[in-house]
Amino acid sequence: MQRTLDSFWKNSSEKLFCLAPMEDVTDTSFREVVLSVSKPGSLHVVYTEFTSTDGLCHPVGKDKVSHRLLVNDSERALLKQLGIKLVAQIWGSDPEKYHKVAKELTEEYTFDGIDINMGCPVKKIVKQASCSALIAFPDLAKEIIQATQESTHLPVSVKTRTGLKQHTTEAWLSHLFSCKPDALILHARTQKMMSDFPAEWDQLAIAAKVRDAISPDTALIGNGDVFSYQDAQEKINQYPVDGVMVGRGIFKDPRIFHPGHPEPSPQEQMDLLLKHARLFIATWGNSKNFNMLKRFFKIYIHGFHGAAELRGLLMETQSISQVEDLIHSWRGKDLSIL
Repeated sequence: MQRTLDSFWKNSSEKLFCLAPMEDVTDTSFREVVLSVSKPGSLHVVYTEFTSTDGLCHPVGKDKVSHRLLVNDSERALLKQLGIKLVAQIWGSDPEKYHKVAKELTEEYTFDGIDINMGCPVKKIVKQASCSALIAFPDLAKEIIQATQESTHLPVSVKTRTGLKQHTTEAWLSHLFSCKPDALILHARTQKMMSDFPAEWDQLAIAAKVRDAISPDTALIGNGDVFSYQDAQEKINQYPVDGVMVGRGIFKDPRIFHPGHPEPSPQEQMDLLLKHARLFIATWGNSKNFNMLKRFFKIYIHGFHGAAELRGLLMETQSISQVEDLIHSWRGKDLSIL
């Protein structure tokens, strides 16, 4: 397939801010919440949850994983309004399945790019010779990238880590850059480090030197321990990157892509939680467990007197109506910010 040179990764004249793909987090409902409180020009790329190529190629398994690629019309309208790109992230270990899935994502969906997950360190995934396990199989990793590139005109990026038990940034990334991906997102930790140790951003400087020597047109995005917009700006100023990806930082502040936003009132925090809960139910109904929503409650309800009590009560709810009733009962309270 003819590949386009019109890649948003390459043609951007500004540093790119991205929201990371996260399992059971970055579905269409949560992405829409983040988009709704982001400042235009402060967020450029968002991702789907990572989706199995094995599952998408399986006649039965496809129904179990394709929900990860769902994009609500309301989210798509916001993406268009804000000029934000949406990238589908996929994972697996079979180049032929990548070829098939990339073709399908290009022809049957409306995404702006495809990303290959070569970074997830979760053991059950690694055991399948996928994601960060591919660091040990560079030839297979290259086959996967090339198979994906051959079947799509969309920009193809790779998200990875710096090594397995220790940093092998130069050697590992040399293989990846030889495939000329449109972008490489580097999580500045090894597989072994998981997220239990501080990200080592000095590895981005090494990555940039390798990139400049082998594939200077590839955008280099740094990832790891970015907990505020100021963190992101400082990383951009200190390291030779083309952008920054925010992961767990979104749990500290869903408005992270609205720099300088005023401290939200308790009522505004409750409103945003309720917006998310309603979007979640409208999108998934009973097809997803209501308890999945509860991991988000702490994102919205914190920093004011009574927040811990309210979170505790929210954790006991079992339906959207109970959440609505509880939030309504708290609206009239005097909830001063800590």
